[in-house]
Amino acid sequence: MAARSLGLTAYRALVRRGGAESAPAYAPRPQGELVWMHAAEAGNVLAVLDLAKRLMAMRDRVAVLVTLPEGAAAHDIPTTESRDLFVVQAPSEHPENVERFLEHWQPSLCLWTWGALRPNLVLETSARGCPMMMIDADSAGFDGRRDRWLPDVTRQLLSAFELVFTRSPTALRRLVQLGLPRTKGEATSPLLAGGQALRCADSDLADMSACLVGRPVWYATQILPEEIPVVLTAHRQALRLSHRLLLILHTHDYPTADIAYERARARGFTTMRWGDDPYPDETTQVMVADDPGDRGLFFRVAPVSFLGSSLVSGHGGCDPFEASALGSAVLYGPKVRNYLPSYGRLATAGAARIVNDAGALGNAVSRLIAPDQAATMAHAGWDVISEGAELADRVIELMQDRLDEQMGAT
Repeated sequence: MAARSLGLTAYRALVRRGGAESAPAYAPRPQGELVWMHAAEAGNVLAVLDLAKRLMAMRDRVAVLVTLPEGAAAHDIPTTESRDLFVVQAPSEHPENVERFLEHWQPSLCLWTWGALRPNLVLETSARGCPMMMIDADSAGFDGRRDRWLPDVTRQLLSAFELVFTRSPTALRRLVQLGLPRTKGEATSPLLAGGQALRCADSDLADMSACLVGRPVWYATQILPEEIPVVLTAHRQALRLSHRLLLILHTHDYPTADIAYERARARGFTTMRWGDDPYPDETTQVMVADDPGDRGLFFRVAPVSFLGSSLVSGHGGCDPFEASALGSAVLYGPKVRNYLPSYGRLATAGAARIVNDAGALGNAVSRLIAPDQAATMAHAGWDVISEGAELADRVIELMQDRLDEQMGAT
């Protein structure tokens, strides 16, 4: 039988030689449904995380586990704000590590991306009755050394998946050659990160819009202490051309807001604290904010946003799709390692612009507060984040249908 193929027997003997890894300290598994998404391609982890967040936004009380491939260090992955979204390294292929992983997380559904299939992990997951789907499959994920010397195993692994979406017709043909039943495969668009529309209260948006009517505004968010002087200097420069310009300065954390407030006042700006004072009036030049829950409001009222944590090494930037999803043109610094693919897509489309210092930031703000300039960039940004929406929506619908079937069967 296939499960006893010579290739699989040899593979399992090989992975046992190194011994099992020490048990990782997994977080407690939450009660209820848990979807496991494996990001097999290091360069597409952001897209998988985005898909996870979309699913959680659309389905109540579902937790998501995202596992990372070899070479993708967990500390390089952007932090998540949800307590039910877990990001961990995938277990090694040693049977003890695979069993420990599956016993702990007990996934309700597995969504595998790209390829680089792990025989022990895939087959054991399937043997436990966990439904498995694969999306964004690509030829490059199946043409590694392991796939070449385990062709019979590859055929068996592909049969474990209920459906397989490939990112191109070429990839689909390749997987059919490797043994994928043609009825299970379909060529779709690639999986791309698309961003989430941050929420805000309608009453807050109406009040803030009424307060700012006719007034130019720009927004600087996730600002670190070292970036405060750059932002304030850029604002001073931009004020020379637009005397009514308002800066909303949103800091990286609560303590930094106190620093920003004092520094703005020391430079002679008319400054207020959002939440402590009334809405800004015509004399307010800088409004300092500290609550991360207000980002959705400020992206909506500011046609131009500078995304901080990007001028200083060691922080990796912040998600630019949050701004683009709400119609704000994006400015950013060069230190955006954690979100480099996202910034690259936006910059290529003309929806984002890099700045390296206060002078460049001030010049960019001065140009982009012109409504037509910001609108052009915002439109380009919307096109970018919409590219993968159709596939993401379809995959989420399929996952929800499968989870509902399991719930009805229990």
